[in-house]
Amino acid sequence: MRIRSKPLLAVVAAAVLMLPMAQVSAATAATFYASPAGAGSSCTQAAPCSLAGAQSAVRAKLAADPGADVQVLLADGTYQLASTWKFTAADSGSAGHPVVWRAAPGAVPVISGATRVTGWTQEGSAWSAPVPAGSATRQVYVDGKAVPVARATLADLGWNGSWTGSSTGYSINGDANAKAWFGARTASEVARVEFDYPGGNGPWTESRCPVASYSASTATLTMAQPCWTNVTNRAGFSQGSGGLPSMSVSTKPTRVDNARALLSPGEWFLDAAANKLYYQPESWQQMQNLDVQLPRLESLLQGAGTLANPLHDVTFTGLQFSYATWNDPSRPAGFSDVQSNLRITEGRNQGMCTFANPAGSCPWGALTQPLANVAFTATSNVSLTGNRFVNLGGAGLSVMYGARNTLIQGNEFTDIASTALLLGCTYDPTPTNAGEAQGIKNHCTPDPAAVSGDSIGLNEILTNTTVSNNVIHHIGTEYSSACGITLLFSRGTKITNNVLYDLPYTAITAGVIQGHVDQASTPQNSTNINENNTISNNLFHDYMSVRQDGGAIYVEGHQAGYVNKTDGTIDPVATLAKGLQVKGNVAFNGRSTNFTYYDDAGAEWINWEGNVAFSAGGSAQGGCSPTGHFWIRNNYFSAPVQSYPCAAPVDTNASGNVSIPATPGPSHIPASILAAAGLTSAYVALPNAGAPQVRYISPTNATQVLIGGHGFTATTPVYVKNVRVTGVQFVSGGFLVVPIPAGTTTADIRVGDGSGGPVTPGRIDNTDSRIAYSGFTLQSGRTFGDLNGDIHFATANGSTATLTFTGTGIAVYGEQNTDQGNLGISIDGGTQQTVSTIPTDGVRHANVAVYTRTGLTAGTHTIVVTKLSGSYAVLDGFAVTSSSPATTRLDDTDSRIAYSGFTLQSGRTFGDLNGDIHFATANGSTATLTFTGTGIAVYGEQNTDQGNLGISIDGGTQQTVSTIPTDGVRHANVAVYTRTGLTAGTHTIVVTKLSGNYAVLDGFAVTSA
Repeated sequence: MRIRSKPLLAVVAAAVLMLPMAQVSAATAATFYASPAGAGSSCTQAAPCSLAGAQSAVRAKLAADPGADVQVLLADGTYQLASTWKFTAADSGSAGHPVVWRAAPGAVPVISGATRVTGWTQEGSAWSAPVPAGSATRQVYVDGKAVPVARATLADLGWNGSWTGSSTGYSINGDANAKAWFGARTASEVARVEFDYPGGNGPWTESRCPVASYSASTATLTMAQPCWTNVTNRAGFSQGSGGLPSMSVSTKPTRVDNARALLSPGEWFLDAAANKLYYQPESWQQMQNLDVQLPRLESLLQGAGTLANPLHDVTFTGLQFSYATWNDPSRPAGFSDVQSNLRITEGRNQGMCTFANPAGSCPWGALTQPLANVAFTATSNVSLTGNRFVNLGGAGLSVMYGARNTLIQGNEFTDIASTALLLGCTYDPTPTNAGEAQGIKNHCTPDPAAVSGDSIGLNEILTNTTVSNNVIHHIGTEYSSACGITLLFSRGTKITNNVLYDLPYTAITAGVIQGHVDQASTPQNSTNINENNTISNNLFHDYMSVRQDGGAIYVEGHQAGYVNKTDGTIDPVATLAKGLQVKGNVAFNGRSTNFTYYDDAGAEWINWEGNVAFSAGGSAQGGCSPTGHFWIRNNYFSAPVQSYPCAAPVDTNASGNVSIPATPGPSHIPASILAAAGLTSAYVALPNAGAPQVRYISPTNATQVLIGGHGFTATTPVYVKNVRVTGVQFVSGGFLVVPIPAGTTTADIRVGDGSGGPVTPGRIDNTDSRIAYSGFTLQSGRTFGDLNGDIHFATANGSTATLTFTGTGIAVYGEQNTDQGNLGISIDGGTQQTVSTIPTDGVRHANVAVYTRTGLTAGTHTIVVTKLSGSYAVLDGFAVTSSSPATTRLDDTDSRIAYSGFTLQSGRTFGDLNGDIHFATANGSTATLTFTGTGIAVYGEQNTDQGNLGISIDGGTQQTVSTIPTDGVRHANVAVYTRTGLTAGTHTIVVTKLSGNYAVLDGFAVTSA
């Protein structure tokens, strides 16, 4: 038993509280209010201000009372910014008294850089609307979702690709259809076209270049410069430990973007010259009902101090940052991708330093990084907690240039065009080099003039950043080489307990490009200030879904400050302690992974310890031409370690690693590691954690399965063949252990109740494999409230959906809308009934039961749903009702259980439900539950330090139950007593400790008819 006496610390704390305390004057408090329609300067709840007005009120309060506790409550709604919301040192709080900008209770304030587009007019199959003069964007959002710009592949356009490349562009004389298409475009139309090159500069890249012009007389496309040279003719460099290749000039684009002539359903085009936005709606969309957002701003929130006078002690919590763009890739430099969204914009030898001839810019690897739509520089004690970064066109959030003690916690980052989180700057690996000071100011701050007086040295290092309990998914939506988190140069960074999934490339990178001139033979060509950084207890899954040559964690370059012994040699123990600590991370479903834990070019001083990798690539750990000094200890891997296909490292030390199957079950990985990875307990049930989704189920030829994914909570239901499972072990927000009956298949298992909240018992989604369709098509990604965001629809009359089910009733779930008509429904070949799905109020109703039948005889039945009329028929699944009993598990923490003499113990790792139990040491201790049902099971533990329980129901004779195991082994979360056949109604059970050192209760399971 993990039962401890009162810790000494608590006794000491109690003693301290008894000492006399000096009088401390409390800080004054002030609360200001803001709303989207706010105005004036009162900033009261009755008369709220605008954001600018609230900011002025805060500054005035702080000037008059510097130590005040100040907060601003933002009301619900969208705050449409006219310009960047800027914070400077004047907006700072004081130590222990931060200025807090937070959502008002129940509010979701959206900080937006967009304008809603209205006034639509149909023009053929597309619609157009006026937009403000000067509008420029690379993103448009419809009903809260990014929609693609007008685009097509060469094959879509009937182009044969008989192109000849050159240093300036292409000759397309051999492609008649391409010649005709470009010949029909005006010069300004051609100059808007962009070509996309996935994998063009290596399989980890996706470069894009604009077209500059087209000459009809020579059938020549001239590409924009410097993009074309930067993509196709990069400078070579000496002593390389990894290639950064140029793309062949003969490479044809995979896709053509940004021309009105390319418009297809669901796409947009902005005619900036005419100040018009075009959109071609999907067949199910009605233009007048759509919410179309056109981003105008590139920067939503900018916090920027100076090194001498930083912005400090400010907190942002509960806000949503949305609808900003990033237009630089549309300019002549394009998107010349090098790695992880770092790109060349300043010439073919940018960042090559003295390793190229002629020399390029220094320091080595000083490439251009993405613009972040929310950015902080020269700050101290800034916190961003519980926010959402969603629908953004650049990177989500960046922190760099001397920022200290930044907390990034409990946020969600999703639907972001570039990387979610960017930490550090490419220009500051060695800020103590005086010659690099101006480059740092020019490239690592939003306004070099504002920091012109800064003296740069160790004070410029990004220090003590904590990134914890964030959820990062669906990023890199436009720039697919984006990493979830990009860590450049820093000290004391802690990236811990985050969840990252659905990523096109690497989940976390620590070091990009910087190691490409370092390896075992040349370990000191580039240096940096990295030390004391940690990447721990994160959960990664479904990464590397688009690009190749990456992993869950990818590392390059120096990762430690060296510690020397008295004889001048490196102290390996002390240096490793300052190196990169990669511990307790869990990764699975890496789709195109070379190495799950990837120490690549020049990587050195890394401790890979206690990590997990399965179903995640050819090698669990290794890389190409690293420098070395790696320790790989006590990991659980399904693939080999120490895989170095290029030049070998100086040293690599592996010990205690455990080989596990590629598809491990519950017994293959310690529950303690799975439980510690991903969100901690305080965050698993918060909205930013998302709805439960399953991405892994271990083989079902066992009595229990390991389920992996995200969004799980202690109360997440699990169903097998639509029967709720009891005895589910909640391991963490990413893992469940589920008992299953013999004969279960993966398709039989469903976790959660769908995106629309709890579903009707027996609900079967429209994607269930048991439904047979004829003429119906799946549509995913809907936002109307369908179960799991998808439906099947049909346009042809006579289309059918058929389900064979076992039960006593059935409901058909679909949609009511004005473009629909009648359904025909028959059961067991009986008379077809006609059901109308046209709403009486003229409004769409999604995920509704359009037909219900009860009173069927218990047994197997077949229902057929047929489209009879209307433009569409929609099916969102079925709900089967049955007379079989249902069982509900109650955890020991359930408030309905009354305890006497029992104590809660949390954080156990033996497999208890939700990791907790109640225990008692005194005989006579009781646990009492009043329940309604026909059966009850008592869940507890069998162990050698336990004894007998006494159990009575409704005051009847007490039965004695032994909890001592016959095999002498602990069995947690087991039913130690079961009673069935009670009369339907309310009963009371009392569990009493009779003997043994301990009695353990892990809850009950109630069965109802």
